[in-house]
Amino acid sequence: MKALMLNLNPLRFAALQALRPLSEKFCFRGPFSTIRLVDIPEPELPGPEWVKIKTRLCGLCGSDINLMFAKDSPSASPFTSFPCVPGHEFCGDIVETGSAVKSVKKGDMVTVIPVLNCETRGIRPVCRSCAAGVPGNCENFAEGAFAPGMFTGICRDINGGFAEYVVAHRSQVVPVPKGVSPESATLTEPFAVGLQAALDNLPGTNDRVLVVGGGVIGAMTVKAIRALGIACDITVAEPSPFAADYVKKSGADRTVGGSLIDAAVEVAGGRAYKPDLGERIVMGGFDRVFDTVGHRDTLNLSLRVLAVKGTLSVLGIGGNVKLDLTPLWLKLQTIKGCYAYRYNTIKGVKRQAFEIALNLIAGKKARVEDMLTHRFSIDEYRKMIEVNVRKSLYKAIKTAVEF
Repeated sequence: MKALMLNLNPLRFAALQALRPLSEKFCFRGPFSTIRLVDIPEPELPGPEWVKIKTRLCGLCGSDINLMFAKDSPSASPFTSFPCVPGHEFCGDIVETGSAVKSVKKGDMVTVIPVLNCETRGIRPVCRSCAAGVPGNCENFAEGAFAPGMFTGICRDINGGFAEYVVAHRSQVVPVPKGVSPESATLTEPFAVGLQAALDNLPGTNDRVLVVGGGVIGAMTVKAIRALGIACDITVAEPSPFAADYVKKSGADRTVGGSLIDAAVEVAGGRAYKPDLGERIVMGGFDRVFDTVGHRDTLNLSLRVLAVKGTLSVLGIGGNVKLDLTPLWLKLQTIKGCYAYRYNTIKGVKRQAFEIALNLIAGKKARVEDMLTHRFSIDEYRKMIEVNVRKSLYKAIKTAVEF
């Protein structure tokens, strides 16, 4: 079958650190390319609890781009194995089921919770995180039946959705409700990320919310807050006019393209004070901040514009950062890491955020399929990457391979 193969070893990583500033095309073209089109065998079921899926659509995530461009922190390398077939945002049709699978059948359209946790790895008893209903932050990503990998697409033993066929454990498989399009099903995964972030840092009706970055995850965070029926005030910091327009259509009250300090003063009613050296710091400001960029500059500014006892959720995957923690102690702030999705108790019912996200889509509480602006065949993968590098030029939000 046709598949995209990603390989990033220490030599290639070092070469690309030198070459990427000259041209990012070195990352996906030429001898140091991290990604290539290959022909590999169709995957076999690893066991009776697994299913085989014929892929329909697979979205390209920003984390995929980071890996292809050798931008990820080496700290995550123990939980990734190469070479691997990327792709964790996908949907498809069941073509084979193991003998222990009863929840789905051949012909069903499904999407997949991509986390490779204790249950998928055959580990018993499960770790503390999995037992607590936080499988997306499993302690055994490098243990068990398969090579290291936090999720499908970064594990050399379990290929991702940039291939014609994928296997998934029964615990990962989520049937797509009637009336939900393949496009919406494919985008359930990034929507679930935004939803979990919103649930972990839940705004009140009167809160002033700042979302840093109006890309896919920023827009999904806004969509999630609105899908939960929360009428708080939402400001999104996004310099691209195209992305800013889309995130406003997604439910943001406004977008800002300039200073976050000025926005905290003008929008959130804060007061800015100038220290002897360095950037201004705001008293008052935003009650909740979601940083989907994760850069040193955005994180430092997020703390400076966050109000007393405010909470900063970090969704962006940046490199090593240096933080001025003065606002943290001065304003009694909380910083939360946000990754994947978990079980949440809502109105006394415990449910996986991924399934909540799909139900919100099915119930027309959230619209996500309009985010898919570009489709490509797998042979056009280089063009797809170029479009992602220059999203504003191509008016692109989310791109996908269509089989």
